Amino acid sequence: MMKIFGIGILAYLLFELQRRIYAKLWNKNLLIKVAFGSSYIFEGEEGELREVIENRKWLPLSMLKVKFQTSRNLIFADAQKSGVTDRYYRNDVFQIGGGERITRTLRFTGGRRGYYHIHSIDLVASDLFLTMEMIESREVEGYLYVYPKPFQSRELEIILRQINGEIMTQRNLLEDPFEYRGIREYQPYDDMRSVNWKATARVQGLMVNQKGYTTHQQVRIFYNIEDSGILKKDEAVESCLQIAAGITRFFLTQGLKVALYGNGLDILSGQPVRIDSSAGSGQLDSIYRALARVDTSRTPAGFVETFGSELLDNPKGIRTFLISPNGYPDFLELLERYQTAGGTYEWFYPVWEKREPELPDWAAPHVKVLHVRG
Repeated sequence: MMKIFGIGILAYLLFELQRRIYAKLWNKNLLIKVAFGSSYIFEGEEGELREVIENRKWLPLSMLKVKFQTSRNLIFADAQKSGVTDRYYRNDVFQIGGGERITRTLRFTGGRRGYYHIHSIDLVASDLFLTMEMIESREVEGYLYVYPKPFQSRELEIILRQINGEIMTQRNLLEDPFEYRGIREYQPYDDMRSVNWKATARVQGLMVNQKGYTTHQQVRIFYNIEDSGILKKDEAVESCLQIAAGITRFFLTQGLKVALYGNGLDILSGQPVRIDSSAGSGQLDSIYRALARVDTSRTPAGFVETFGSELLDNPKGIRTFLISPNGYPDFLELLERYQTAGGTYEWFYPVWEKREPELPDWAAPHVKVLHVRG
């Protein structure tokens, strides 16, 4: 009897000892990393979120929960296992031994353009016999850009190629034959005399020499998502941003400088989008990021107040594009002033119905209607 009692006392002491050990040491040398596999994807593309748990001590953890939340616009493949309301709540359970490392990859689809982040995670661990819980919150810095999918349609392609042809015609007049800028892939508008045959043979694809220009051709894009009270469609805003992305990509790949201005507010700075003219892949990434960060839950800045004077400035040698699904009076008045002052522009107008938008006669020649699939 005394022997059994002694064993019981010993078991109890060991049980209490392990509880105290776990309470003190469970989170020591426990490294947790939750991070996206890439800093960006496009709408509709698949991405990865990696959970890495490393237990750099001898003490095993028979139960470790890793909890975090992010946007429901990131559609995880196994979302039915987790709570999804206005946010996506993840609760993953691990069992990890001493000195062990576990990596779990979660796949998801970028359901909608945006800037998404994971600021913190909650850890819940248990002792060896699952009789107690220890909780800790940790800061993490996981973020992801979901870029808008650049708008593509046959009608937009025809319009941009026509405009590009006009720009190229003017550009060829300004070409400096003594300035060499590198080699790039052949495009349909290129002169065959610019083909670099050595580079073509090396890569087995047509390559052309890029020459410098005595002046740089530029385009500037203004998007306006201000709501007059008539149009209240998320699709309208998203289509404008997708069109801006498509126009930007097209002209940057032609070697032109592109500037972007828009009255949607940046989710980080709270300011309207303003990206000054530049060229190259870095500029494309900057514009994609700015478009991803547009916060559609906030009322956009007034376009006329924010960009009216900049539009009317009308610098020479810059092609102007406007994107707006809404021809409200103040905006039309600004465009009429711009046009009267000699400004030229193209207005890309996304529509969902077959009927054309009703606009003044003076504006109609500048409007390029783009039909959006609703």
